[in-house]
Amino acid sequence: MPMMLPTHHILPLTHLRRLRMLTEKGRVLVRSGQTVEATDIIAEAPAPGQHLLLDVRKALGVQRVTDAERLIERRVGEQVEKGDILAQTRGLFSRILRAPVPGRIAAIYKGQILLEVASQPYRLLAGLPGRVAEVFPERGAIVETHGALIQGVWGNRQSNNGVLTMLAETPDAPLKPEVLDLTLRGSVIVGGICYQPEALKMAAEIPVRGIILGSLSAPLLPLAASLNLPVILLEGVGQIPINRLAFQLLNTNQKRDVYLLATWNPRLSEKPEIVIPLPADGKAPEEAVEITVGQTVRLALPPYAGNIGKVIQPHTSWLQRSGQRLPAAEIELENTQRVTVPLFNLEIIA
Repeated sequence: MPMMLPTHHILPLTHLRRLRMLTEKGRVLVRSGQTVEATDIIAEAPAPGQHLLLDVRKALGVQRVTDAERLIERRVGEQVEKGDILAQTRGLFSRILRAPVPGRIAAIYKGQILLEVASQPYRLLAGLPGRVAEVFPERGAIVETHGALIQGVWGNRQSNNGVLTMLAETPDAPLKPEVLDLTLRGSVIVGGICYQPEALKMAAEIPVRGIILGSLSAPLLPLAASLNLPVILLEGVGQIPINRLAFQLLNTNQKRDVYLLATWNPRLSEKPEIVIPLPADGKAPEEAVEITVGQTVRLALPPYAGNIGKVIQPHTSWLQRSGQRLPAAEIELENTQRVTVPLFNLEIIA
């Protein structure tokens, strides 16, 4: 029986097809074959509105519910603008209750008005420059493009694009506050490792358009997750340098436009991605490959996390120290060290 492994993409040129879908039914704004930019809206859906409860009795100074309801001048379902009169008393010293914001009268009950606040629809962006390959009515579309692709292992679920700027001269170079300044505004910056919160905060203040790191100290994960710009880790948590293949690919594409898609779902085997569009055609990557001698692999878990190596020999059954037998492979790392690791610790670089 063939031993299949997931792939980890580090590709200088490939053909990407990315599904962009609404979570609820909405309206698709593009057609099949249409050219789109990353910031183009491809679909939109109504966003759930907020509600305000307005107490007519308190606002108008009346005691009885029946009096309050008699003074209301709007009906359920009516649209109102900011400043529109909702209810009022008559006479010389009249009181007026006005709509504080635009919205819709959702309900009237016991002298109170429930106002559903008008909200902007949720807009789904293309995320990548490319072509609409397929449209799914009321849901979204597939956007395809050609370019370099590097997958990471963690992202903060933001997306953006900018000019790729290498701040790391080596794969393990730390990202420090002193290398950041206003000239980096609009850039996607690359650092090796990061253990200083000040570096992340300063990058956000400039602001840069995105951050690519090999790894990040564990205490900084909440800060990275809260930033209003994409952060992608290529290797994981700790002090793990960027692997050689990814570092070389980033280095050779300096000053190109790069797109960070830090939205991902590990339960669906999705990974955060770095995409560099290129004016050439590539072929679609494989998502699962049979392990064979000579393949380039990435080790995903400690103590060799982030290391790149070559498959020397797959093993259908390997006895661990715990006494458990697992499928495994003997790997020669780039430093010529040979290790045997379970297959669940390996990803094919493809």
